[in-house]
Amino acid sequence: MITILAIKNYALIEDIRVDLHKGLTTITGETGAGKSIILGALALLLGKRADVSSVKDAAKKCVIEGEFAVKQYQLHTIFEENDLDYDDHTIIRREILPSGKSRAFVNDSPVSLSQLQTLGVHLVDVHSQNETLSLASESFQMEIVDALANNASKLQEYGRQFEAYKALSEKISELKSNKEDASKELEYNTFLHKELVEAGLQKMNQQELEETYEALNNTELIQESLSKVLQLLSEEQIGAIESAKEARLALGKIRTFSSSFEELWNRINSVIIEFEDLFEGIEDEADAVEADPSKLVEVNEKLQTLYKLQQKHSVATVSELVNIQEELASKIDGVENLDAHILVLEKELTVLKNNALATAKTLHENRQKALPKLKEQLEAYLSELGLPNAQFKFTLETSKSFRGNGTDVLDLLFTANKGLALGSLKKVASGGEMSRIMLSVKAVLAKYKQLPTIIFDEIDTGVSGEVANKMGRIMDSMSKSMQLISITHLPQIAAKGEHHIKVYKEDVENVTQTRLKNLTAEERVIEIAQMIGGTTVTEVAIANAKELLN
Repeated sequence: MITILAIKNYALIEDIRVDLHKGLTTITGETGAGKSIILGALALLLGKRADVSSVKDAAKKCVIEGEFAVKQYQLHTIFEENDLDYDDHTIIRREILPSGKSRAFVNDSPVSLSQLQTLGVHLVDVHSQNETLSLASESFQMEIVDALANNASKLQEYGRQFEAYKALSEKISELKSNKEDASKELEYNTFLHKELVEAGLQKMNQQELEETYEALNNTELIQESLSKVLQLLSEEQIGAIESAKEARLALGKIRTFSSSFEELWNRINSVIIEFEDLFEGIEDEADAVEADPSKLVEVNEKLQTLYKLQQKHSVATVSELVNIQEELASKIDGVENLDAHILVLEKELTVLKNNALATAKTLHENRQKALPKLKEQLEAYLSELGLPNAQFKFTLETSKSFRGNGTDVLDLLFTANKGLALGSLKKVASGGEMSRIMLSVKAVLAKYKQLPTIIFDEIDTGVSGEVANKMGRIMDSMSKSMQLISITHLPQIAAKGEHHIKVYKEDVENVTQTRLKNLTAEERVIEIAQMIGGTTVTEVAIANAKELLN
């Protein structure tokens, strides 16, 4: 319930603060006094988009703040889902800055308008003659039926099942679409994969192949070069090894004369040892070199295949080709295994569908049981409100497809008079009749669920006399378990309030301002007397006012 509403710098309001209480509060005031301004400020607090033109002084900040006692509403889950800090005593603040920007806060934490709107529907329910159009909505009608059918927990269960079913259905559709696309590529991917497999990439060493190719392709030059080197190293008269041995012999004659000669001898001896080892290695290589035209062709073919594959796939190494081969294999396996995977998911989907259908069936059965009770209560309330011949007809059919609240299709027909055919509400019910139906609906709902604060904005338009009196009694009865605020022009309803607020205009320093006042018992008598007889208060009007209040 709303406990405090404070408004600064909005429309004709300079700065007001009003305390609100549980039970029935009536708000009265002359036409144009500013009752709609109060509702406009409240709408901003509940998430309506801001309009900078509604700010009283554009150079100052407009602030609207409401304090709400929310413990009884069980809103912890709503707060969690919207990432809001929960408090039993929640404060919502809306600011419109001089720049035109708007900010909103819940318990001093910044929030978006969508978060504010989501929370707002659980706090305040505003009804005017325009809002009665929601009565013609099937979803609203189903909400009424579900309240009487005590379907809240089953609706939550169905909601989870339906979301899981819908998510899996979408996943299967996506997989089937992917399969169709992948199947088109399967033949080409299979060809590419086969090409890479036949190349034998895992056993291929590109560097070794290139070296082998160069060796086989230059056999004659290699043999000639190695023979020349061997000749230069080992020729009897001028070979490098023989020359070094002669140098070693010459140094051997003087090696004992000094340590430096000894070092020179050791060094040339090491050179001779290295030369001899080098000679053996070159000799082995020379013996190994052998022309092999067939092997040259084989190596060349492997390299050409490798180069073509690298060019085709825009890579430079064998390892990259191997990775591509593995990726292609994965794609091919994926397509081949997709059917099996889809089949498994479709079996899961069947289970989810059957579960949702079972819950939807329970919802349907509960609704069928609740419809006669709803019909009886609505017609009883409307009879009290001056429509003794009002009749409702509810038809509940089962559709073949899932809907947001089950598989039911609800059709509601109405007539206010005997002998007239029943028709849809929006076609056959007048504005005054829609107002009475809405009040009846809310009165029924108040018995079965915890409703948010309800504000009736002149919902009593078009009624008078004893009907107005009964309407006031119904509101009074509803307010025993909830907070109800009624903006009214009828003294019969104004008198029913436990609390009475008057909206009026006042000129302050040649500036018109809207003000609010909580009326005392004596002030209520005068206000209601004026509602009965006009600005000139007579003894008869006062007597009538006291009678209504008592």
